[in-house]
Amino acid sequence: MIYFTAYAEKKFDILNKHKVYFRKEQIEDVIKLPDKIRKKGKKIFAQKDGITVIYQMDGEMIKVLTFYPVKNL
Repeated sequence: MIYFTAYAEKKFDILNKHKVYFRKEQIEDVIKLPDKIRKKGKKIFAQKDGITVIYQMDGEMIKVLTFYPVKNL
């Protein structure tokens, strides 16, 4: 199960103000099928299609902490 923290929920509105639009399905897709993945402590950084998602595992729960756009190189 994927859970969005309160901050991650607010992040949609924050990015919308800057004319950057993501849907929850896109964020979930990055987690399920990332192009790149790395860990730093308990946090997992997944990247795909110009989106980076930072999340952590809490048992079987995937807790989305934040996400942001990145340039593909």
